[in-house]
Amino acid sequence: MLYRSLLGAIALAALWVSSAGAQIFDYSKYPNLKGQWNRFITRGLPGQPSFDQTKPWGLGQQAPLTAEAKTILEASMADQADGGLGNTVGHARCSAAGMPFMMVAFHPLEFVITPDTTYILIADFDPLRRIFTDGRDWPKTVEPTFQGYSIGRWIDEDGDGRYDVLEVETRGFKGPRIYDITGLPLHSDNQSIFKERIYRDKADPNIFHDEITTIDHALTRPWTVDKRYVHNPNPRPDWVEFYTTENNAQIAIGKENYFLSGEGLLMPAKKNQAPPDLRYFKQTGK
Repeated sequence: MLYRSLLGAIALAALWVSSAGAQIFDYSKYPNLKGQWNRFITRGLPGQPSFDQTKPWGLGQQAPLTAEAKTILEASMADQADGGLGNTVGHARCSAAGMPFMMVAFHPLEFVITPDTTYILIADFDPLRRIFTDGRDWPKTVEPTFQGYSIGRWIDEDGDGRYDVLEVETRGFKGPRIYDITGLPLHSDNQSIFKERIYRDKADPNIFHDEITTIDHALTRPWTVDKRYVHNPNPRPDWVEFYTTENNAQIAIGKENYFLSGEGLLMPAKKNQAPPDLRYFKQTGK
């Protein structure tokens, strides 16, 4: 898709352009992440993809939620059971998923390592993540974004001269953001901090790990999950084009969400839903 082609070209250009005295980037020191990485699926779990891939979504995640956050989740799931969208209205409107939901890998991920930045190409609700690995400190101010501001460093844990782990810290958010489509919430103050350990499995190099620890005021303690991705062995995989607005029948009007019927007409999304305010439209008699 256009995102991927453009970003890939930029990344390659950044690698080849050099100035006098610049150091040659030694790829042999970094893990080989070439190719397509798909979400690891735990069979038999109900619902859509979850933050902790080993447990069902929503309440089944057994997240250490505060009482307030659990109430928000329960209300969201109750509204969805009634035909509404619950706490996921922004996502239905195709706004950014943000961290940590952007790492669920609804579509395959691609990792691009450059001297100063590691890119995670997502091509879903969010096009990419940038993890800065150039040794920078935290800026005095961070412009809040859904994906946050990520600073990482590569580590050689076993001393063999090759990097094994990418450690990342991400902060500087705006919201709302969720963990999964049940509306499992993060706190509305957007003070989330995510600490990640990203590495390829040494026992099985076809498995890639992203250990994510969430620190958030909607949790009673830090919550760590091991998200896993599986390598596609096809050396020339198919990168499917995807646009969140294409064939989206959800119609958001004010604080309400409606549905577009097959005839192209506005219809309620749940039983006994009131119609939208039509005060600015000329009313015609029947």
